[in-house]
Amino acid sequence: MATAAKTKIKIKKTKEDGVVRLRIRVRAYENKILDASVKQIIDTALRYDATLVGPIPLPTEIKKYTVNRASFVFKNAREQFEIRVHKRVIDILNPNQKTIEALTNLSLPSGVDIDVKMM
Repeated sequence: MATAAKTKIKIKKTKEDGVVRLRIRVRAYENKILDASVKQIIDTALRYDATLVGPIPLPTEIKKYTVNRASFVFKNAREQFEIRVHKRVIDILNPNQKTIEALTNLSLPSGVDIDVKMM
């Protein structure tokens, strides 16, 4: 007779008690500009003694477009283009007011998109 295997279920706590988290999502088309911007954000946060988690690289979003070269005759003559969006996530645990103010006054290069959420 087969015995039922005992399975252990691990429950992860999604929110720690009393921890305020500032989540920064950074997106850009070029990874070198993105990495430079992330380094600038990390240096600014560490200057004000913030606790950091990351940068965590997220999967690159690839959008592909196929275009016919000829107007209607040659279907085999096609060109393919793609746009890559690189993404990173940085978490700042228990940020103080000076850290938030320094991050809002930060000037980053054009082409870098930033989303900031308080959790």
